[in-house]
Amino acid sequence: MANIRAFTMPKWGIEMTEGTVAEWMLKEGDAFVRGDTLCLIETDKITNDVDAEFDSVLRKVVAPMGEALPVGTLLAVFADADADDAAIDAFVGAFKAPNTAVAAGAGKTPAPAPAAPPRIIETNRPISPEALRLAQELDIDLAHVEGTGRNGRITYQDVQQASRPEARPVLLGPLDLDDAPEKHYGSPLARRLAAMHGIDLGTVKGTGARGRIRKADVLALVPQPAAARVGAPFTPGENRPRIAPMDKIRKVVARRLTEAATTIPHIYLRASVKVDDLLAMRKTANLVLGVKASINDYLVRAAAVALARHPDINIQVHGEAIHHFPHADIAIAVATERGLVTPIVRGADQMRIDQIATATSALIAKAQTGKLAYADVDGGTFSISNLGMFGLDAFDAIINPPQGAILAVGAVMRALAEENDGEIRFESRLALTLSCDHRAIDGAAGARFMATLKGLIEAPEGLFE
Repeated sequence: MANIRAFTMPKWGIEMTEGTVAEWMLKEGDAFVRGDTLCLIETDKITNDVDAEFDSVLRKVVAPMGEALPVGTLLAVFADADADDAAIDAFVGAFKAPNTAVAAGAGKTPAPAPAAPPRIIETNRPISPEALRLAQELDIDLAHVEGTGRNGRITYQDVQQASRPEARPVLLGPLDLDDAPEKHYGSPLARRLAAMHGIDLGTVKGTGARGRIRKADVLALVPQPAAARVGAPFTPGENRPRIAPMDKIRKVVARRLTEAATTIPHIYLRASVKVDDLLAMRKTANLVLGVKASINDYLVRAAAVALARHPDINIQVHGEAIHHFPHADIAIAVATERGLVTPIVRGADQMRIDQIATATSALIAKAQTGKLAYADVDGGTFSISNLGMFGLDAFDAIINPPQGAILAVGAVMRALAEENDGEIRFESRLALTLSCDHRAIDGAAGARFMATLKGLIEAPEGLFE
């Protein structure tokens, strides 16, 4: 048999039971090399690119696009270009999907096979540890990577950009101008306009020096649209909707939010927080740390510290059982073209501000490019949804089950406030709303958490302890 291999529906995480081929990036007969994208696969939580792990040829596509298929289902067959078609058909007919179900009462999930060690890269150029790790993982030649960080330091984003294929411009070819340019005396722009509008330069009278045809001479012969009659009544046209079915991710989000809104008793706790000291400290801290940490990164750090002090908020609710966690895994809501996703900053209570900023930037970049892995979105003990960049004063967020709470963040607003000396001054304030699952979190527990969070934001020195 001529090196025939099966390509099956992958399994990303223990909860994944099926997936959908959203798009094939190759067609039957196309050759590919390691690293080429084969297809896009949608699950209940993410849409992920599937990249080739070896060089081969896509000889036969078995699974159609848009159909939900169980894990382990045969999707396609890879084989050498000289493999016999009959052998490939026989391979498809004899294929049996492996049993991917989890055995009842199994104590542990089998450990995955160890991955091949990444290539060690030695360099004297300034580069962040995460960027070096990614370069080794993707086998990127750092000699061709331009560093955009301080003093030419190579950042994680620089390596990501270098790993992407170079975009090639699409050339439309030269504009078909007059075959005999010397026949008419006109400016290059006049000649181009005449060619674009189908005007014969021989019929144009030039008004320039020595009869040269100018732009204005050509534009004078371009037909102008008829002006609308003043006072003419407006007649609206048809307003037919463009009907677009929900994709798999949007269906899952809609189902989960509907379930959360109808089955979880929400309680909302609101607070207005002064952020002038936080904004001032952020400018100085970012210079010292050498990062561009956003306000949201500081809020993630503040929420993580508050969760560590109030473990009764750092929970998940599973039926009638409450799961308490020793560390804060905070999900951040990210709006993408494919819908809302919530990648998770894991162990945020153990991270510094600069580490949180690096982690959130990487997760947001993966979310925007549709490259989140299952491990990036699975679980979480708390969520933060920040819509302040859209100018919203405040809003109420729906809990992301099985988590027990979510923090909604509005915009920073200037407001009048009376100081202790009786003077009236402007200050910057931020509206926060904590949504709690009242089955597991009492109002008093949520209020204590909000008091701690407010104290950390208004006295931000505590974020660096």
